[in-house]
Amino acid sequence: MKMKYILLGALSLFLASCSNKVLDEKPIDFVSGANAFESPSDVEMGVVGLYSLGRNWYSNVDEKYMFCYVALGTDEAYYGEDPAGGTLCNWDTEIVPTGSLPQQYWTKAFDLVYQANTVLQGIDNFVWTDASQRAGYIAEAKFFRAFSYRILVTMYGDVPLLTKPVSTPRTDFVRASKDSVYSLIEEDLAYAAANLPKRGSEAAAGRLTQGAAWHLLSDVYLARQKYQEAADAASHVINDYGYALMTKRFGKQLNIFASENAFFDLFTMDNQNLSDNREAIWVIQNEPNTTGGGQYSGERAFGPAYYRVGNAPDGVKAIKGQLYNGTYTGYSDTLGRPVAWCRPTNYLAYNIWNGDWNDDRNAEANIKRHFYFDNPASSYNGKVIDWKLYSSRSSALKDTTQYLFPYYMKVAAPLNHYTDLGRSGGGYNHKDLYAMRLAETYLLRAEAYLGLGDAGKAADDINVVRSRSHAATISAGDVTIDFILDERARELYAEEWRMLTLMRLKKLVERVRKYNNDPSNPGVGILDHQNLFPIPQSDIDLNTGAVLTQNEGY
Repeated sequence: MKMKYILLGALSLFLASCSNKVLDEKPIDFVSGANAFESPSDVEMGVVGLYSLGRNWYSNVDEKYMFCYVALGTDEAYYGEDPAGGTLCNWDTEIVPTGSLPQQYWTKAFDLVYQANTVLQGIDNFVWTDASQRAGYIAEAKFFRAFSYRILVTMYGDVPLLTKPVSTPRTDFVRASKDSVYSLIEEDLAYAAANLPKRGSEAAAGRLTQGAAWHLLSDVYLARQKYQEAADAASHVINDYGYALMTKRFGKQLNIFASENAFFDLFTMDNQNLSDNREAIWVIQNEPNTTGGGQYSGERAFGPAYYRVGNAPDGVKAIKGQLYNGTYTGYSDTLGRPVAWCRPTNYLAYNIWNGDWNDDRNAEANIKRHFYFDNPASSYNGKVIDWKLYSSRSSALKDTTQYLFPYYMKVAAPLNHYTDLGRSGGGYNHKDLYAMRLAETYLLRAEAYLGLGDAGKAADDINVVRSRSHAATISAGDVTIDFILDERARELYAEEWRMLTLMRLKKLVERVRKYNNDPSNPGVGILDHQNLFPIPQSDIDLNTGAVLTQNEGY
């Protein structure tokens, strides 16, 4: 939805600070459920607001909302810029009831619940002449409510269950059971699957379709170990809407690394919304130079700070960079300006590949593993940067955790930066992002088949994904839940919300301890009870009218 958007007036979960007098008055100077919805066009603006809030989980300017969820502090990545004191380097001291991250995710998720409920309430403010249009808007709002509650129930377990906007002060919230929350999610997504448009019939790029609802429903069924339902939901996506994995190069085709392939093209700017791209299920829309247009901090979060290498061994500046306004910037417009917040673990960068250079996902175009001195004034110009060339370095730690490490180019927008050009984008770009992609649907169904005891069908689905990238096929005997997690890492790093996947499978603590090799704190201090986040203490303290219980161990 590449347009300006209007946000509904947000309320926090707790409204104890509002006076009754104010709440009794009809608001006239801000948008609310009481005055915002008088026509379908008003509902359209409200729904656009939901898309904006949904987009913020993927490409918000406040990167903590995005990159922490995607990989940081899991088996996939640690904080490279500061392994000792960066975000999620110490689960035991950061993920506590008074911690900022548990509060941020809780508040952000409930805000989207509130906004979705407000839209649903507003839809009934007037008489509709087009019943199918009304059902479509309800489907979009219910999808976002389910989307948000899936985050909450996975991260916190039992949570307050709200199906209407909170319009008066309340201090009596109680936690509903996970089963109750999942039942609402399933009900909302089933409605969305029946009433959203089919692929190709959506009103605009980035609008939800039936395939997105079935995809998310498959994940939710897996959380409840409803394996047949999960397989059936994934099969709807795979069989019924014309989706297919992209096996040949398509769309805009860059040729920078001499090893580009169809997997690379999936993440090339402007290819995500093409009608020829049959793999995209739900794409988050970003737009440069537009107020409210969104941007993506993928380069900033996931890439190495190569420009901080300093000098070449001969004492000449190692990276001269792009020529911009008569000055060399020190940055490459191919690589952008990363900060190394997410340094891939050795598990992700090396171990899961087993030296398989035939796997297209491991090609240099997709994982850049070689960096070059770039300054004609240096005798090392054009040579691979190798720390062995130096007699000494000021920080061996920074060399490998911050300055240079394998760079997953799917997060970058080579040669396509629109802002802060003097710094090659400043770490940001404006490419559109996959919230859901068919390759993941196959891996969801493989997990469902494994749960049903049919490892043969699970292997078949995994091989569909692997074959697209020319990876070796596997057999039924190779399929375990850990193999599926490895395959998800190979295919979906920087896309899937790894923390949610591991929490859903109750594998977070185990795999973080095993694979997170933060050099300052291996295992990043994760504790046995931290497969769930704590309920924020401030919300417990404000809830004086009832007991909002804390999760075990906190």
